[in-house]
Amino acid sequence: MKKTAAIAVAAAIMFSTQAAASAPKRLSDRRDAAFKRLLDSYVVEFLRRNPSVSTYRGGAGVDPSLTEADGRLRDHSPHAIAAEDRWLSRTLRSLERISPGNLSSTNAIDREVAIAQIRFQLHLHRARRYQERALDTYTDEPFKAVDWQLQAMAPATGEKAYGKSEEWSLVEARLKTIPAYVLVTEKQLLSGIGANNTPDWRMLRRNGLDATEADANYFENTLPALASERISGPDREALLRSVIEASKQAAGAYRDLREFVANTFFQNATLNGEESVKPRFRGERFVMGESEYNWALRNNLGVRKTAAELYSESLPIVEQTRKQMVELAREIGRDHGWKLPDDGDSAVRRIFQELSKDSPRSDNEMIEWYKDAANRLVDYARKTGLFDVPADYRLEVVETPPPLRASIDGAAYGPAPPLKPGGVGRFYVTPTGNDPAALKAHNRAALADLAAHEGFPGHDWHYKTMTEYRSEISPLRWLTPGAAEDSSSMWQDSPAAEGWALYAEALMAEPQSGAPAGFYTPEERLYQLKGKLYRDLRVRIDTGIHTGRLRYNQAVDLFSRIVDFLPGSCDDREALKDPGKRASCGSAERAIFRYSKWPTQAITYRLGKDQIAALRAEAAEKAGGRFSTKTFHLSVMKQGRIPASYYRDVLLREIR
Repeated sequence: MKKTAAIAVAAAIMFSTQAAASAPKRLSDRRDAAFKRLLDSYVVEFLRRNPSVSTYRGGAGVDPSLTEADGRLRDHSPHAIAAEDRWLSRTLRSLERISPGNLSSTNAIDREVAIAQIRFQLHLHRARRYQERALDTYTDEPFKAVDWQLQAMAPATGEKAYGKSEEWSLVEARLKTIPAYVLVTEKQLLSGIGANNTPDWRMLRRNGLDATEADANYFENTLPALASERISGPDREALLRSVIEASKQAAGAYRDLREFVANTFFQNATLNGEESVKPRFRGERFVMGESEYNWALRNNLGVRKTAAELYSESLPIVEQTRKQMVELAREIGRDHGWKLPDDGDSAVRRIFQELSKDSPRSDNEMIEWYKDAANRLVDYARKTGLFDVPADYRLEVVETPPPLRASIDGAAYGPAPPLKPGGVGRFYVTPTGNDPAALKAHNRAALADLAAHEGFPGHDWHYKTMTEYRSEISPLRWLTPGAAEDSSSMWQDSPAAEGWALYAEALMAEPQSGAPAGFYTPEERLYQLKGKLYRDLRVRIDTGIHTGRLRYNQAVDLFSRIVDFLPGSCDDREALKDPGKRASCGSAERAIFRYSKWPTQAITYRLGKDQIAALRAEAAEKAGGRFSTKTFHLSVMKQGRIPASYYRDVLLREIR
């Protein structure tokens, strides 16, 4: 064969081989592009139909047309829900027709996440018909939606001014929708009565009476005062009048809702117990049921164990943590020369009593102590190389603003809207009013664990890292189907968020190079174990009360006895003569009420942490000497707010 002919044949073979190889790639790219268009359409339409979530997550950063969503509330009417379900069903069918094998690994994960979200929403509306009883959703959503708007506003011209005129106009528009929103609430609750699908009597009391009164006071007094302080610009006076008028109409609507609840559900609203409601509305109506709980475990959280399995395995974990606390308490007692009782529970209580004496003298000093603990955590991470912390990283530790104090007991993290650049997340600490007894709960040893959870390397670091890589994280992974943190919520995002924060607490206890005992002092470590203990116990309690294995009052007793190491029943009048037991029972009951409203949320802390820790152990085993904890942490955070079960196999393949 001549040389030129040989070259031509070789070129033809090379071209045909390249064409054959590139054809599947082009087909795969087209399939990914088609899937991406479908997914983007779902995300935008979801945010449009869930305007409060859009505000919370910064939906306008995904699509500028979603700015108008900040002027609305969700339409919970039967007509709107039926239309939404038709759209969700069409979208679900489109997603199910797509083979995950034809997608990139990231898109295959997003497909599974979206399918789970849509199935949850349809199940919530059609199987559980939860819109007929979602009283806390109806009382909390408008307040939270407006509050998220205020939090997202930047300083404006003026000493205390915040927000642009356009932002305040959207607040006004949202306020004007509240009276109609409340009328839909009443109609849905009446439908629930007809179907014997009503809220638990405790929710009727706390949300139907207490929260509605708080909402009315907020819209009548607090919000107008904030608007007067913060609205600026040439049209200030006209805009201020409009906002105040709309806010007062919202207050009136919530007073009407309170009267409706009182007249409809209560036989004597001045009483506090179960006997205050009409007989037909009594009983433990919060119970989710075994099959429903197991469905939520599988679909919402990606957990393959059953409620029965989680319940039975939880108590040994709890007892092991308590054993560690007793041993550490005795070690601390020896170090300080404190004579401790022989009984282990009493010894732990004695140590906590001694440590509470080193408490801040004022709320201002308490804030400064939290800042110091946060800064020490950041310095520790830099020295040990656990994370690449930029030199300009700052953790904002601030006093909880007055409108949020009713909903933040102690401390919490307020994230910036992650889908819209420019916001600032804050670590809120609620002032005590300089109450010496309350300040003892914020003693020096107690601060580090909470700062690690809410601040660094917990929520604040987690959110800031995720938003730094927002272009690599699908907006889908930020959605909160059902609602944002109330009894309608799916909680798909919680194993990642709360699991990471609890993992962060434990991480600070691990030995590191140059820090063989980890970050905590023994005293701080005791409080870290206490935080672990009640997250361990939540698995027992949540699975127990929602499947009928535990009664509500039994769960209160268990929480007080286990977490506070205090014997006796919270129904025992003699035991309640002890101020410590009385305070413990009050705290325990508030915790159980939260768990009763939010089935499966309480378990996400421990289960999410366990998923991350197990994945890290597997990754380290596969990578051997090449394993980097720092790289692993970044890989996990770049997955966004979804359970680790979705991306476990992909992450392990990448590491291998």
